[in-house]
Amino acid sequence: MINTNKEGEISGIINSLPEGKIFKNITEKIIADERISDEEGILLFEKASLGLSATLANYIREKKHGNKTYFNRNFHIEPTNVCVFSCKFCSYSRLYAHRDEGWVLTKEQMMDIVKSYDGKAVTEVHIVGGVHPKMNLEFFCDFISQIKKHRPELHVKGFTAVELDYMFRKAKLSVKEGMKKLHDAGLQSMPGGGAEIFDSEIRSQICHDKVDADGWLKIHEEAHALGMHTNATMLYGHIENYGHRIDHMSRLRNLQDKTHGFNTFIPLKFRNKNNDMSYVPESSIIEDMKMYAVARIYMDNFAHLKAYWPMLGRQNAQLSLSFGVDDMDGTIDDSTKIYSMAGSEEQTPKMSTDELVMLISQAGREAVERDTLYNVVKNYSLKKDVEFDAALN
Repeated sequence: MINTNKEGEISGIINSLPEGKIFKNITEKIIADERISDEEGILLFEKASLGLSATLANYIREKKHGNKTYFNRNFHIEPTNVCVFSCKFCSYSRLYAHRDEGWVLTKEQMMDIVKSYDGKAVTEVHIVGGVHPKMNLEFFCDFISQIKKHRPELHVKGFTAVELDYMFRKAKLSVKEGMKKLHDAGLQSMPGGGAEIFDSEIRSQICHDKVDADGWLKIHEEAHALGMHTNATMLYGHIENYGHRIDHMSRLRNLQDKTHGFNTFIPLKFRNKNNDMSYVPESSIIEDMKMYAVARIYMDNFAHLKAYWPMLGRQNAQLSLSFGVDDMDGTIDDSTKIYSMAGSEEQTPKMSTDELVMLISQAGREAVERDTLYNVVKNYSLKKDVEFDAALN
C-alpha cells in the first residue's frame, strides 16, 4: 500500500503518473480539504486511472481514519419478501399476486429470532424486507416495542424509505408524524436502501412505482430532524451513466450539508441473476473499485464509506479497503437473502468475529468493532484484545 501520510508525498506520486498533471487541481483540493465539483467527479470516473483514484481515495481514508476498519456484530430480520412493487432489478421479492411463493413472518416468529441471540454479543438488529400491504405501521411499531421491552440495549435499525413511504401513506400520516410514531416505539436508525438511482428517467425504467428521489430524501431528512442517524446507498452498474452517479451523490452530499445525519455511504453493485434485468452485464471488479474510490473522493462530508461484503463478496470487500473503504458492515450471521438470491458469491452470508478481524488484518488494517453509531466497542489491534473470546462469537 502506498504511504500517503505526507501531503508532499501524495503530490509527488500523482505528478509521477502519466495523467497526473490533468488532476493537479483535484489533488490540490483534496490536500486542502476542499470539495471537488460535479464536473471533477465525472472527470475522475472517465479519465483517472485506477491507481490514481486509489491513491487519492486512500489518502482521504487514512486522513480520516488512519488504518482503522470498522465492523459490527449484527443480525438481520427480513419480515417478508412479498412486495407490492415491481422493481426490475430485484431478485428477492415476490409480487403480492404470487405471495404463495414468498414468506411472511409473524411477530411471534420474528421475536423468536430476536430471542435466539439472547446472551450473544450482538449490538444491532437490522429490519428490512419487502412491502407487504398487511404489515402496516401499527404492526411494526408493536414489533419494535416488543424488541425494546425484551432487550432494551439492542439497537433497532430498520426500514428503507420505500417501506416507510408506503406505511405512512397507508396510515394517512405525514412523514413527520409517521417517523415520530416509529421513533417513539423504539426505532433508532435507518438503513439506506431504496435509493437506487435518483435520476427520474432511470428510476422510471428500473423502479417506476415506488417512492421518488424527493420522497426518499424527505424521509431521511425527517429522521435526522428527530436525532436519528441513517445510511445512504446507490445502486450502480446497470443502465445508469457516470453523470447519473454524480447527480445521485450530489443530492446526498447536499442533504448531508444540511442535516449531518448520514453515518455512511454504501455503493451497492447491481447483480443480474434471477431478475428482469438479467440482460445487463455486471460491472467488473475494476469498475467496482473505481466506484468506491470516486465515492470516497466526492463524498467529502460523509465520515464513512462501507463495502457491504454479502453483496460484493468477502475477497473483493477486502480489496476495497485500499480504495477508500473503512467499514465492512457486520457479521450478518446468514440472516439476509437479498443478494444471495441475486447471484452474489456469498450464498450463505455469515462471518464470525474472528473471520472478519482476520480479513481486515490481512489487508494491513486495524479491525475495530463498533456499534451502529460508530462508538468503539473493541479495537482488535490492541495487544490486550488480540486473544479472541470464542464465547462471544
